[in-house]
Amino acid sequence: METLNRVRSKALMDRGYECHLLYAVDGEGRKNIKGIKTFVTNDNEEIKRIIESENYDMIVVCTDIHLLQKIKEMGFRGKAVFEIQGLGTTDTALELLKVFDPSIREFADALLYPRTSHLKQWFEQIFPEIPQFCFDDPLDTEHFGYVSYPVKPFPIIGWIGRIEQNKNWTEYLRIGFELRKQIPDLYLWMFDDDTLSDPSQRDYFEFSVRTLNLSERLIRYSNIPHEQMADYLSIIGDSGGFLCSTSIREGFGYAVAEAMLCRCPVLSTDSDGVKRLITHNVTGKYYNLGDIMHAVGESLTLMRNRDLRNQIISAAEQHIKNEFSTSIYCNQFQSMVSKLTT
Repeated sequence: METLNRVRSKALMDRGYECHLLYAVDGEGRKNIKGIKTFVTNDNEEIKRIIESENYDMIVVCTDIHLLQKIKEMGFRGKAVFEIQGLGTTDTALELLKVFDPSIREFADALLYPRTSHLKQWFEQIFPEIPQFCFDDPLDTEHFGYVSYPVKPFPIIGWIGRIEQNKNWTEYLRIGFELRKQIPDLYLWMFDDDTLSDPSQRDYFEFSVRTLNLSERLIRYSNIPHEQMADYLSIIGDSGGFLCSTSIREGFGYAVAEAMLCRCPVLSTDSDGVKRLITHNVTGKYYNLGDIMHAVGESLTLMRNRDLRNQIISAAEQHIKNEFSTSIYCNQFQSMVSKLTT
């Protein structure tokens, strides 16, 4: 959410909107936020004071159903839009929607979500009476993109996410293990926020790395500033490697989209949220979730078939620039504001 909130706030501010951010707890992502008024508090009285003093016309509440209820009960009279970007695996998502259902019906003036088929299907079926807005998340295509560096003498497979079940990090390690049998000088680069990882999986992660004998070839980067990620993704692409996305279910694949923008090709599961990003063998590659050897085969093709690789890289970069710019997002967001406030 930090990337989305930062990118769209800056873009909307350029259009003349005043945008503020509120986070319940502080985190490493806050260091990426510059030039946007940001509050960090979970204190009800402080939140109420902020709402009353700032006199907002609209508040977009991201996933926090309790906050949605609180701001309405505090007397907020503007429009409250409840936003969902992703809720994890299908089972988890459906259970959460059951919990959210009463509060959404009572307190949400509208729903907002990315163009992801499972979210669109669920919300249209469950909440047909509530106004809904469905459009792609934006990328900062003007300031975030490919950066040229000296080419590494070894290929790199990258992975971005949290050490938790839905991100399916175990599959990435197994793919890397199998690929190293054919590409001994291969490196694995993992990017995560260790403060957000699932504590129950940390020990299993370390155990898996040791068991697969990956310790000397795996580099784990934690809490890299966002602006530096363009450098790392560009280096991975130029190394002859790729970004591997192993997620079970995604709302919108920001890591995938940013890799494509940095000319780093992507191999991904069909986690639904990437459907708007990847067309197989056109803007990226898919492998079947759980099928390690299928992933290995697609990986080798992506790394060794130079013509196909170059075609994918160029088409992917152009696709992101054409379809996911902040300009397109702002037009759609402004349309939503107009419909809800007039």
